[in-house]
Amino acid sequence: MEGDQLEASRVALPSRQLTRQLLTDLLARATIVSLFTLLSVNILANFVRTGRVTGLLLLAGESLVVVLTIARRRARVVDRSVVAAVMTTVSLIGPPLVRATDAAPLAADAATAILSAIGLGLVVVGKIALGRSFGLVPANRGVVVRGPYTMVRHPIYTGYLITHIAFLMAQPTPWNAGVFLLADTALVLRALMEERILSADVDYQQYCRKVGWHLVPGVF
Repeated sequence: MEGDQLEASRVALPSRQLTRQLLTDLLARATIVSLFTLLSVNILANFVRTGRVTGLLLLAGESLVVVLTIARRRARVVDRSVVAAVMTTVSLIGPPLVRATDAAPLAADAATAILSAIGLGLVVVGKIALGRSFGLVPANRGVVVRGPYTMVRHPIYTGYLITHIAFLMAQPTPWNAGVFLLADTALVLRALMEERILSADVDYQQYCRKVGWHLVPGVF
């Protein structure tokens, strides 16, 4: 009898863990959709009022996060540490919390739109190369060595940073600057944590010997 109870407890534990993981995953997806909706309302209202398109490009980039979050592949190895969860959360909630206002831009909308389009293009190309290997928390969803991944290890994050700079130039408020500073710092740390998870993969070790830059060729 005691042996049967022990065996049942062993079966129940993975089942509870799986249920908790599924609930956490659903909550993460719901949160991303909710924050994206919040961002969409603000930016679309600003576009109708001012005609500035830079914010729309940021919105387009964030929409890819929503789509690929829903379609992402299950990870082989996931960093479930508190630090990883915090860095992921901060990096994700930042962009939806910025606000488009009527503040005087630092550059013409055409210039910031072109810069944002460059960042968005890098995000799109990177995500096409990554496919369903895209994820939120640091994890090993397979090693990708094609497209922009031949230049830097995290081209999608590089694209995010470019679009964030463009949006901040178009909407230079203290709130937006503070939000992006926190979110992008967390994004860089998230990238490094992903590399720590992937470093146990032999294929990734070989990849790192070929591609030495994290985000910006020749800089970092």
